[in-house]
Amino acid sequence: MLTRKQHDLLTYISARLTETGVPPSFDEMKDALDLKSKSGIHRLITALEERGFIRRLPNRARALEILKLPESAAGPRAAPKERVGFTPSVIEGSRGMARETAESGSRLGRTPAVAPAGGFSIPVMGRIAAGVPIAAIQNNTHSIAVPPEMIGTGEHFALEVKGDSMVEAGILDGDTVVIRKTETAIPGEIVVALVDEEEATLKRFRRRGDTIALEAANPAYETRIFGADRVKVQGKLVGLIRRY
Repeated sequence: MLTRKQHDLLTYISARLTETGVPPSFDEMKDALDLKSKSGIHRLITALEERGFIRRLPNRARALEILKLPESAAGPRAAPKERVGFTPSVIEGSRGMARETAESGSRLGRTPAVAPAGGFSIPVMGRIAAGVPIAAIQNNTHSIAVPPEMIGTGEHFALEVKGDSMVEAGILDGDTVVIRKTETAIPGEIVVALVDEEEATLKRFRRRGDTIALEAANPAYETRIFGADRVKVQGKLVGLIRRY
């Protein structure tokens, strides 16, 4: 029988492996379980290994293999305090169809006007930096049609991506991201964050004590840490449009 923390960690590792094919880092595991140090993660990993739930692969960094799951974890379940990762729906090229690539359960918000092509028309509000933050979000430049399955109810807008700091999350320079307006986020979600009322950036949202971390998905970029009063969440990622 597993303890609650052992169960939560095993479920988190399993979900990350299913989503990305790569186990989470010890820092990610520590943040997901809200532990103060990585030594607690080491103890949990050892306990799971001794009980035959996981196996550490030799001579490989971050190499964990799930051998079995408890019956209560047979279905996908996120670790506490964090929704495990996020991959948006994607429209590719001119095919005009949304491809489901991950969770589809949290498309919330008000339905915008229907576009002539049978989708919904949402405003494109300028560019967003997936790199070092650039000027704050601009005014509406034009509108774009997106399929109804990409968004639900609520207010949405789109931004053109500039930069490569989110490439490992599948977001490339030149993509257009679809954002649902919200002022709150769960750690692990990709958000539009406004820093000091003047810089907007697209990053993964984390909490570290009394501070907020804006985390890139590219090892070439450092995680930026700010006081909570310096960062405002303006929306979270729900979709992605890519043209070829």
